[in-house]
Amino acid sequence: MITTSLLAAAAAPSGGASFFIQTIPLVLVFVIFYMLLIRPQQKRMKEHQAEIAAVKKGDRVVTGGGLIGRVTKVGDTEVEVELAQNVRVQALKSTLSQVVDPTAKPAND
Repeated sequence: MITTSLLAAAAAPSGGASFFIQTIPLVLVFVIFYMLLIRPQQKRMKEHQAEIAAVKKGDRVVTGGGLIGRVTKVGDTEVEVELAQNVRVQALKSTLSQVVDPTAKPAND
């Protein structure tokens, strides 16, 4: 009798150890989630903010609505975008989606 109770006590982990063992998978899932999803998204967001902050006159930009135009005037929070000849609109810098590479060739040509 004594030996079976000693074996059962030796085989069962203590309360603190079992809690630690149960939390390891949760921590690993969070670390993997952070490394594969959160960190790359933060990196892309920082690059996008830097790209928008560096917009200058003459750059081709795409607005949040999908309009493509050339920047004619840059302010602190706004830019003036020329969509067509003599068609200019004011847009917030925060609504710009992308700065198009001016040296890139169009896909159709």
